[in-house]
Amino acid sequence: MNINIAAQIARTHLLAKKRQTLVAMLGVTFGIAMFITMISFMQGVNQFLEDSALDASPHIRVYNEVNTQRPSLIDEQKPGGFNVVYHQKPKDESARLKNGLQIAERIGREAGVLGVSPQVATQAFYNNGPIQLSGTISGVDIDRENRLYKLTNRLKSGNLNTLKTNPDGLIMGTVLARKLNVRIGDKVTVTTPTGSTRILRVVGTFGFGVGTVDNTKSYANLATVQEILQRDPSYITDIHVKMFDPLQALPFGQKIRAVYGYYTEDWATANTAILAGEKIRNMLTYVVSITLLVVAGFGIYNIMNMTVINKIKDIAILKATGFDGRDVVAIFLLQAVFIGFTGGLLGLAIGFGLSYLLSITPFDAGDFLSIKTFPVIFDGTYYGLGLLFGIITTVLAGYFPSRKAAQVDPVSILRG
Repeated sequence: MNINIAAQIARTHLLAKKRQTLVAMLGVTFGIAMFITMISFMQGVNQFLEDSALDASPHIRVYNEVNTQRPSLIDEQKPGGFNVVYHQKPKDESARLKNGLQIAERIGREAGVLGVSPQVATQAFYNNGPIQLSGTISGVDIDRENRLYKLTNRLKSGNLNTLKTNPDGLIMGTVLARKLNVRIGDKVTVTTPTGSTRILRVVGTFGFGVGTVDNTKSYANLATVQEILQRDPSYITDIHVKMFDPLQALPFGQKIRAVYGYYTEDWATANTAILAGEKIRNMLTYVVSITLLVVAGFGIYNIMNMTVINKIKDIAILKATGFDGRDVVAIFLLQAVFIGFTGGLLGLAIGFGLSYLLSITPFDAGDFLSIKTFPVIFDGTYYGLGLLFGIITTVLAGYFPSRKAAQVDPVSILRG
């Protein structure tokens, strides 16, 4: 068959029914445009939430889990017996990591480790006049903490060096500072659950853009928090570890637990809810997006089917003049490919435009997330998938009516 003749006939059919051609093309266009917009936005949301979680939390946290459950004396004396004990007092266990500083140094020398920050973390009450808020205070080596979390870029006011030279300094989360109505230079009374109290001066504020951190957390010098808790300089409760490759945190955390015997929590476990939500959003995005394209495909199928019915006499004449079934299939497939490719390109352009408008649209998430506009990812893979799926859908939608047309008996049609 001469492909040029088939292309001329296909073009004649398309131009003869311009409105049908335009409707079919717009079905592909808006299906792909919505696919691009939705998947770009949802993947942008997933990436933003994942990045926020990784930035604000360690890849591995090493700690001593305090277990208040312990067997009673009678259970130890008569194991397996029918023993009933009421109101047993929990054992007072310390959250201390034995040789925590030495462990941190050893972990820091391991391959693939970006940085390690040993610290003392404790619950605290922040008091400023009549205002009293609960939160946490972490005693850290601020240089090590800065290497892990890039605190220099997250400071909203003040300077990290001021904390190093001020034993009573405190760098506070922006939301917490605002709720306490304090600024740089103001004093805050910090009380621990054990009743220890100390007056600290705010020397800076930081913001991770994550409400659970900015609402509650503060940084002080490691020695300062140790003194507040009345502990010795070797007292460490947590070791935060950052890896060059976050995926290596899972096996490395298991290795640390096996070697040192302390509990480890990797970033995936700490952010299970975010990762589970990401999977659900991905599934929802692909289901809705594919549904849009399939619906557009059914629309094209109906239009192509109507075209076959309207052109049934023309098809009979073609077959009577020497065209066989494959030639007829080729004619209608060329129409479908033209509709799919042209509508797909237009859909990509509209999808990009909508995604761009969404990416510059202001969005105020309040204190929970630090984000100025809607997060959108511009990934060429999505555009390629959209165009490919659009063409495949239209080709299938054109193939089945064309196969029906190829089986037309020209004699019966021409006889009427």
